[in-house]
Amino acid sequence: MRLRLTFLIACFALALIASAGASAFPWPIKPFDKQHPIRANFGDPRTRFLNTMLTDGLQGPGTFLFHNGIDIPAPEGTAVYPVISGKVRYIDDAAISVRTKGRGVFQYFHIVVTVRNGEHVVAGRTILGYVMRAYDHVHLSWIRNERVWNPLAHGGIAPFRDRTIPQVRAINVRPAGSLLSFDSETVCGTVSLVAAADDTAPMAVPGVFANFPLAPALITWSLAKVGGSTYVRNVPAADFRTTLPTARNFWNVYARGSYQNAPRFSNRQYFMAGRFLYNLANLVDTRSYPNGLYEVTVRVGDMRGNSSEGALQFRIENHAGTETGCAHAPSSEP
Repeated sequence: MRLRLTFLIACFALALIASAGASAFPWPIKPFDKQHPIRANFGDPRTRFLNTMLTDGLQGPGTFLFHNGIDIPAPEGTAVYPVISGKVRYIDDAAISVRTKGRGVFQYFHIVVTVRNGEHVVAGRTILGYVMRAYDHVHLSWIRNERVWNPLAHGGIAPFRDRTIPQVRAINVRPAGSLLSFDSETVCGTVSLVAAADDTAPMAVPGVFANFPLAPALITWSLAKVGGSTYVRNVPAADFRTTLPTARNFWNVYARGSYQNAPRFSNRQYFMAGRFLYNLANLVDTRSYPNGLYEVTVRVGDMRGNSSEGALQFRIENHAGTETGCAHAPSSEP
């Protein structure tokens, strides 16, 4: 299938997202007023498959979650400080939360904790703990009104600048229930629309996570008949700009075939880049549309308004009098 990619830097009209200058709390490691790399975004896939990659790992059971914060790389032993003053509560031996007055709750993971449960801690002064060996990052979560919140959203971490452009890598039309795409531009029956998209870290990430992808903040899609009607206009497929979908909706947002950076299959971890696939539409009965040439357009954006789009044209061709609309069983390819 022919894939047309058009890249642009534009204001993506991201509601509730302000410029870096309007952000309200510092980084949790020194220097507090200097931007640090981010190696995992809010909303990134977190996948742990029970079966091996060579069996049915990609389609099988496991634990599937949305990443509920940002990961900030730092060497073992780096001191971690509260971004807002508040009261400590232990989560476990390697994680604490700090409840603040009026700013919600902040959680800090993967640290050797050095404060007491119930202790009052001061932003930028009290050392909460030190980055643990082998983790090489601190995970920061922000909870507002009992909902996890994007630390890069309005009122979030500062300074934060991002000039990288998220990209649409591919758009595929799959036969329903398949991980593979049609092997021609002609489709029929019930299909799924899937886009591969990712973002680039705004600053170079050290170590084994260098050059690994991040999840875009927003993915929307449109569907139109070429030269005719628009059937879908700018519908969100994924929106991580403020809060997250529930975990039970993981496979409604991400498409099968997705896996996280450094994925785990069974008891083995692979230090390779993740694959981020998004469900534009899980089940589309193409018989609901007139036969003809169609174009699906996907737009991706980040938290600072950088965006790009990609488009794919395909032909719907269903046959009356057949059970599925297809003249024969559709073939597919990776």
